[in-house]
Order: sequence, then C-alpha cells, then structure tokens
Amino acid sequence: MLFNSIDYFLFLTLVLFLYYKLNHKWRWLLLLVASYFFYAAWKVEFLGLIVFSTLVDYLCGIRIEKSSDNRSRKLFLWISLVSNLSILYTFKYLDFSIDSINDFFSQNFVLYNLVLPMGISFYTFQTMSYSIDVYKGNIKAERHLGYFALYVTFFPQLVAGPIERASRLLPQLKKKVHYNPTNLSNGIKLVLIGLFKKVVIADRISLFVNEVYNNSGDYEGFVLILATIAFAIQIYCDFSGYSDIAIGSARMLGIKLMTNFQTPYFSSSLKEFWTRWHISLSQWFRDYVYIPLGGNRVVKWRWYYNLMITFLISGLWHGANWTFIVWGGIHGLMLVLETINLKMPDFKLYRFLKIVFVFSVVCLAWVFFRANTISDAGVIVSKIFSSTTKVGIVEDFKSTGISLLNTLILMYGVTILMILDWLNFKNIVITKSYLKLLGSLVLLFSIIALGITEVKEFIYFQF
Repeated sequence: MLFNSIDYFLFLTLVLFLYYKLNHKWRWLLLLVASYFFYAAWKVEFLGLIVFSTLVDYLCGIRIEKSSDNRSRKLFLWISLVSNLSILYTFKYLDFSIDSINDFFSQNFVLYNLVLPMGISFYTFQTMSYSIDVYKGNIKAERHLGYFALYVTFFPQLVAGPIERASRLLPQLKKKVHYNPTNLSNGIKLVLIGLFKKVVIADRISLFVNEVYNNSGDYEGFVLILATIAFAIQIYCDFSGYSDIAIGSARMLGIKLMTNFQTPYFSSSLKEFWTRWHISLSQWFRDYVYIPLGGNRVVKWRWYYNLMITFLISGLWHGANWTFIVWGGIHGLMLVLETINLKMPDFKLYRFLKIVFVFSVVCLAWVFFRANTISDAGVIVSKIFSSTTKVGIVEDFKSTGISLLNTLILMYGVTILMILDWLNFKNIVITKSYLKLLGSLVLLFSIIALGITEVKEFIYFQF
C-alpha cells in the first residue's frame, strides 16, 4: 500500500473516521491494528519480524531499567542491539557480504537472494535508539506493550521515517487528541505538497534519469550532467515528498512528526546540508555513532576519523553496494576538508558561489548513489569531466526520448518547487486564507492533470 495510491487514501480516510469516533482509550488499538494491516498489505510474512523486534526491545528495555548492576544492563542492551542488527544484516547485507567475498577471493559461494523487508532499516534503528536511550537513562522504559508496539509500527512513518525518538513520539501516542480542523487542513496541505513532489516531478523526471543512467555508455558529458542534476531533483522530491505525506498523515491524527527536510539544496556548506537533508537519520548517526566515537572533542586526526567512519557507515546503511559506501565516503571526505579550510567572509555573492559549489559536490556524490556499479559511476564521472561540450548536444538530449510536453511539465513543477522551498528557506508564512486555498487548489489540479498515474514505489523503500 503506497502513499501515492488510491488504496492508501481510502485506508487513511477510514482510519481518520474511526479514530475520531472512538473513545481515547481504544485509539492506540485502532492505530496498532491499522499499522499492522498497512504493513501486511505489502507482505504479511514479514510482519513476524516487526513483532519479534518489538518484543525483544520491549523486554530488554524493562530489564535494562530494572537491573541494578551495570553488567546486567549492558547485557540486555547488547541483546537488543545484536538482535536488531542480526535481522538487518541477514536480510540486507548477507548477500552483499557473500558477493564481495566471491569477487575478492575468486570464490563461488551461493547467494540467498533474500527479499528485503520494507522499512527494515528504519524500524530497527528506531527500536535501537529506544534501547540505548533507556540504558543511558534518557527515558523510562515503556511498560504498556501496546503503546510500545505502536511506537515501532506507527504507519505514517513505518516504512521510510522520519526515524522518531521514543521521548518525542510515545507521549504523543498516549495524549488525548481532540478533533482540530487546523490539524486536518495543515495535514492535507502537507500531503498535497508531498504528492505534487512525487507524481508531478519525481516520477516524471525519473523517465529521463533512468534512460540516461541505464544506458550511460550512449551519452556524453552534457546529457550526463543534466541527468545527474535531474536525479538530485528526483531523489529530493521523492524522499521529501514521502516525508511530507507521512508528516501530513500523522498531523491529521493530531501527532507531530519531526521535520525531515529543510531546503537542503540552499546549503552553503556540507555541514549545513546534513542539518537539512534526512534530518532524522543525520541526528541518529550524530547521537548514536559520531558522539560515542568522540565527536569533535578529540585531537584533530581522531575528529577526521570520526567523521569518515560515521559517513561510511551512513553510506552502508543506505544500501548493500560499494557505490553507497563511496557516496558516504565522498561526503565524509568533503566534511573533513571543510573543517580544515579557513573561514571566509559570508557576503552575498560568496554565499551564492558556496551554494553552487556545495550543490555540485552533492551532485557528484549522487552519481555513485544512482549508478548500478562503481565501474558505471567511474565512466559517468570520466565523461562528465572530459566531454562536457559536444556539437550534437540537442540531438543527444532528443535521443533520450523525453518529449517536449514532459520537459515543459517538469519546468513548471520545478518552478513551483523552487517557490515553495524559497518561502520555506526565508521562513515566509502565508497567512491569508484565500492564498492558502489557491495554493492548495493549484497543487490539487496539478496532481490530477499533470501527475504520473502509474503508481511507483518511493526510492527509499529499497533501503
């Protein structure tokens, strides 16, 4: 059941209706059943993994809190972490490990070809953060199994985040919520923005990106540059669009999920970019990997090491492929170079040039993120830097098969996106009701008239 499908909106409408009709004390049960149904609609056999992870972390959390000696507390923390990481490794990284061994040592071990359970990278990280926070004494262990299970499986953010902390989400799940028209209207607005990003921009621009990246040998530098910029737009619209729909769906239920994207392509440094891109994951790695390694409160070489390790692990989290590890390594290396570089005056022209530079670096890294193999990425990067001009540029672009109509629709969609992001970046809030209504109608009309009707998965579902 995908967010960009009719099935989801029928499901959400039914849940909303029952939610506000039910007595508060039974709402958790409705949301839990709805969340399990939402996940089972994909593959019911993987529901057992979520239930197992839920029970392990629920019991470990209580045992961590009850244990009087530090040795027992550490034992139950490790049971929680090892259980979750074992599940994640088996389904996501086992075949990658075997394949890497086969390549490096010329072996021929058989791959298991396991199906990756949807959302496994997200809900395992969410439950691990709970166990760690209980161990550190940041939160109390949750005694109500139903509420804890709902924290793990809350359907708006189950599949691809935001990765919520128990200290933020659990109290909201328990709080008595009254129907609020403002929550409903704000939620609908976010859902419309998310759908616009997904079906008008991301799904349409993917036609161009897929054609060029799947046949990169047929194209030269200029088209490859365009395709890489197009992928930067695609992945932003696809993932932030998902987050908008998730946050909007939760808002209709009176629950505020954390912001996951904050105009990342207006960043003037890589450090700023990672405070604006996939914020919930960035904060997770900051709090549970980077800071425990020592953060920046160490000697310089160790600081650089901590940055690199954090981003290499972040790359591996995104996918079981060396391309993702290289992608993470590029970001880690550029952040290290940023910490070494001297600060420059932040006058307007210089800031604009920094934004262009950061976007260029991010796009270069996206080549490895999108390419199927390291070899493919190497060919694309080589062509980008060696043949950025060619007499037949227009003919090259035409050969991708992207029609003039699609190009015009994308230009319209990206223009609307830039306006929305600029308003957000400048913290400009539209208060006049007629302007809000007009904006919502424009988005709705665009989705209906210009959106790709074929239901396509979100990119981050594969992670």
